[in-house]
Amino acid sequence: MSLVNELSDRRINGENGTLPSVALRICTVSFKSATGISHSVDVEAETLYEAAGLGLARLKKDGWIEGLGPGTRLEIAVREPSTIHCLSVQQLRRWIDGVTTSPAEVLRRARVKQLLGM
Repeated sequence: MSLVNELSDRRINGENGTLPSVALRICTVSFKSATGISHSVDVEAETLYEAAGLGLARLKKDGWIEGLGPGTRLEIAVREPSTIHCLSVQQLRRWIDGVTTSPAEVLRRARVKQLLGM
């Protein structure tokens, strides 16, 4: 099953669902600022939400998130296989604060939460 199909399946079950783990992939995470400037960064992640969180944390660390709010759309482009996904900062925060029974997912969320200083 492709990452796109997995995402679609999860949306049917609810936006707060997480994607099953996949192989570590290089992803480009980007967003457009209020002034229309696009900012992007490359990260390695196993899931869509982990990629979004790691990318947001790196952009935050480098000082590129001025004007970023809960409704800001993050674009996540997976390199291999080439795929693009979009989610909001608010959806990312819900994922971080969501409940999971998987120990690996608990660690992934905690890492992203710590990187974002939440």
